[in-house]
Amino acid sequence: MAVASKTENRPGFEPGFSPLCPGFGIEVSGVDLSRPLSDAEFEVLRKAFFDNQLLVLRGQSLSPQQFSAFACRFGPPEPHVIDQFHHPLDPNILILSNRRKDGKPIGLADGGTYFHTDYSYLDVPARATSLYSVEAPSVGGDTLFANQYAAYDALPEVTRRKIAPLEAIHHYGNRQDQDESSRTVASLLTDDQKAKMPVITHRIARRHPITRRTALYAVSGSSFGIVGMPDDEATALLDELAAHATQPRFQYSLRYGVGDVVVWDNASLLHSATLTAADDPRTLWRVTLKEREAPAGAVLAPTFAGRGM
Repeated sequence: MAVASKTENRPGFEPGFSPLCPGFGIEVSGVDLSRPLSDAEFEVLRKAFFDNQLLVLRGQSLSPQQFSAFACRFGPPEPHVIDQFHHPLDPNILILSNRRKDGKPIGLADGGTYFHTDYSYLDVPARATSLYSVEAPSVGGDTLFANQYAAYDALPEVTRRKIAPLEAIHHYGNRQDQDESSRTVASLLTDDQKAKMPVITHRIARRHPITRRTALYAVSGSSFGIVGMPDDEATALLDELAAHATQPRFQYSLRYGVGDVVVWDNASLLHSATLTAADDPRTLWRVTLKEREAPAGAVLAPTFAGRGM
């Protein structure tokens, strides 16, 4: 894991870097995100991000506009299809919360409580996701991350050769749980929202668009099949890869405090939210940033339209 050295800068930007766990993840101190960063300052954080896959800046105090402005420097924002929980001051922010107002939820309460990669069901997938912790529960609410560079590197050579040409078929959902009454099903969509979701393909062994390292890509979550492979064989292979990719040796569990800002690399990490008690308040703001263009091998798959939807 590459760790940036301490850098001398003007007040409000005096970054120090500490590893979060062996292999990936870095905590940044000495940076006040409420103060706009210069291009040179942001480049320090951008490099640390791509070198370490997961960036954590603790104890920030940000308005919705300040948080969104920082997050959007990592790439073009893509508002989530679940538009009823967009932040009223910035539609790029999705509210994640178990709070209710006038008997109605103010945000997604159980979103993403399974290992997945954000927007892997889109032709231009997510580059980064950023969360800002507004309210942290007393118990639980961690995010689990699994390093997909390490998972790919640990595969037997024969498996790497087998998956090298393969493309997985993606659409919105959770392959491991499609029971709409479950707390770990993918967040439910309206019929209009479902109609906006394509069926596409992405390579299983995908080269990162920035670092050029190969990682397993979205083998858990939205991958429902493999192009040219019978359904039972495809599911068995994807399940085998997902079990490998989410082993404890590849994982890190991140605990949130109020004011924490987190940015993670969707091209090289799987992540999963963890469930919290309904009466233990938890609220986060989320902005998801896309790549600037569709990766090689990502194509719309009209042949598979409607599959599993």
